[in-house]
Order: sequence, then structure tokens, then C-alpha cells
Amino acid sequence: MPYKIAIVGATGLVGQEMLKILWERRIPISEIYAFASAKSEGAYVDFGNEKIKVEKATVENISKADFALFSIGEEISLELAPEIAKKGTIIIDNSNAFRMNPDVPLVIPEINPEDLKNHKNIIANPNCSTIQMLVALNPLHKKWKLRKIFVATYQSVSGKGKEAINELMESTKAFLEEKEFIPSAFPYPISFNLIPHIDTFEHENYSREEMKMVRETHKILHDSSIKISPTCVRVPVIRGHSEVIYAEFENDFTLEEVYKTLEEAPGVKVIDKPQEKLYPMPLLCDGKNEVFVGRIRKDLFDPRAINMWVVSDNIRKGAALNAVQILEKLIF
Repeated sequence: MPYKIAIVGATGLVGQEMLKILWERRIPISEIYAFASAKSEGAYVDFGNEKIKVEKATVENISKADFALFSIGEEISLELAPEIAKKGTIIIDNSNAFRMNPDVPLVIPEINPEDLKNHKNIIANPNCSTIQMLVALNPLHKKWKLRKIFVATYQSVSGKGKEAINELMESTKAFLEEKEFIPSAFPYPISFNLIPHIDTFEHENYSREEMKMVRETHKILHDSSIKISPTCVRVPVIRGHSEVIYAEFENDFTLEEVYKTLEEAPGVKVIDKPQEKLYPMPLLCDGKNEVFVGRIRKDLFDPRAINMWVVSDNIRKGAALNAVQILEKLIF
């Protein structure tokens, strides 16, 4: 059965990737709609070999669809989504608007698809950093039970949108030409720099981005006993987030068992031959669907802990693909 599908925020990086993935995966669609803010009304976006005219994102317009994939920001999602949901359209929202709402499922299809059965026409897509961390860790958690996670993220500028990519390019050019550059997307120039600051600072000087990883992990895994200590850093990479993960477990395991578990896990690809200079990197994961895992090694001091390096395309699996996979669970 074909469905009427809407992309809300269709002119942004994630919205355009959603359109691309819907076409690639041959989702049964009778009508495809593209919505964005008023300033983009009348523009066109690509859907395969078609051009789709962008309409203004309003409750009335979006309610034409059976399903609406939102990537338009928290404030607008909060304004539009509840009213659209009342009219029967099922919304998969990529913002932080509904993630911690107890009535809204927060879903990674490889981990907790069963949570979808309780939806009330709004489903939340997790944060990009949470998605790739848990796709890698959940198969191990199911076998040996996670106790503690230390994670440091190295997040690309595309996580902040097109203007951030442009700023990386412009600030790099200014740096190389030894010209002054005044940033606007970031608090400091991002070229040749690392900024340990993503989103606002809140609880005990942890950033909102860091606290998302804590709260979302507890909700998705249905286990608030897991101790999580995150540090989120913006790096001068265009696309692809990387994470250093230290994970402690309650039960014993061998490194061979870890490799076998990850190699068999859905959505995971192991690249781990460091002696041959083979390990995940953002350049290798760009445009790919998988979460890439490498540098897997037992901790030097705790036999029930491992260290690993996890990389994924934040626009794809970290946002657009995860949303489309949720859609697939609902319609197939």
C-alpha cells in the first residue's frame, strides 16, 4: 500500500537526506510533500529524478500526509506536531522536542522497535551521538550488561547545519590567508581548532548535548542504573561523528566474543586491523548506513571493560536513516 509522505524541513541537510533515502529504499509512496519555513516556500528539492516544490509548513498543509518526517527544529516541532498528530498524521520527529516525553517512544530500530506499539502519533528520533553509541554498545549490553560508560565525542560541523559547514570553509580560508575571522555559528573559529562546547551548559556544567546522551540512553535501554559520563566536542570535520567509548560490564567476556558479537550485530560494521592502518574514520563513513567500530581492545586494568572507537555519518544514520527505518517498521 502506498502512503502519502511529508518531509518537514526539506531544504535542510537532514531533510534532503531523508528524501534521498526514501527514494533509495523504494518506500511505497503515492504522494511526496516537501515543507519548510516561509522563506523557502516556492523553492524546489530533489526526490530521485523529480523536483518537488516546497510548501510552507503549516498544520493544514502537513496534515495531508499519512506520515511526516520532521527535521525543522525543536521550537517549530513543539508548535506544529501535537496539532498535526491530532488529525491522524504520524510524526517522526528529529528534534529534541519530544524525546523525554514519557508518552512518546524514543526509538532506534535495531534496539527497541517494540516501543513503537505504544505511540500516540508522535515518535522521537534520538540524538545522533546517542544513536551511534548505542547501536555499537547494545549488542554487548544484551550479553554482559552495561555498568558504566565514559564517552568523548568528536562531532562534525554538519551537526549544526549548512551555516556551520560554510563557517568551517570560510574560517579555514581566513586562517590560511592570515585574515581575521569573526565566527557566528560557533563561539570561536572552528578551523584548526576543537571546541568542547555543544549546545548550552546546564546541570553541573554538563552541556545539554552531553545530558541528552545520558537521558536518552536510559530511556532507550529502559535502564537508568547505567552510569554515563560524556564529554562532547566540536571538531573541524564536515561530516561524520566519532566517539571514544570506554564501557564497563557486569559479567566476564573474551575479546573474541566481543568481535563475534559486533560482527553479527545489525547496523554495525567492524573495521579493526590497526597493524594494517585499518580503522574507522569520518572520510570512510560519509554516505554510509552503518555504524563503524574499530580500535577494540580490553582495558589495561579492568578485565570487564573495553575501549573502542565508533564512527558514523551523523546526517545519515544519526538522523535521516534512523527516521526512515522507524517509518519502515511502521509500514512493513
